Amino acid sequence: MARGDSTWFQKALTLDYFAGWALTDDIKVAILDNTVAPTAGMATPALGDFTEVGNAGTYVAGGISIGTWGDIWSEAAGTGTMDSATNPSWAKHASNDTDAYWALVYNDTQAGKPAIAFVDLGGPVDMTAGQLSITWDASGITTLTQA
Repeated sequence: MARGDSTWFQKALTLDYFAGWALTDDIKVAILDNTVAPTAGMATPALGDFTEVGNAGTYVAGGISIGTWGDIWSEAAGTGTMDSATNPSWAKHASNDTDAYWALVYNDTQAGKPAIAFVDLGGPVDMTAGQLSITWDASGITTLTQA
């Protein structure tokens, strides 16, 4: 995996994974250190499986909301698209962490805070040295097409 690549958890590719999700569920992006590396094949990926960077400086535990499930997910003619107008960003701050490795996209509303995908930040990223920004692709965060 290369820096900037996003990977969906295999579990999130199953239809039943999203069955109980409401359109009002809050989808967030959290920043993780390298204590536990996310992998696509994790059985039940959730925020609690990982270690977030420290809750200090400009980083607040839980990360940043990128919108509700109803706002970021759409489907048309067998193609699902996840997209957000919010590009999460954390300003440089002397109290920020120095070991950001991954960004985790997860549902903050559902019990257990299930994860959808993760982005390789090419860590360690020193958040004291500069701003950490994730800019989603113009065509969306991800697109899933029916085979």
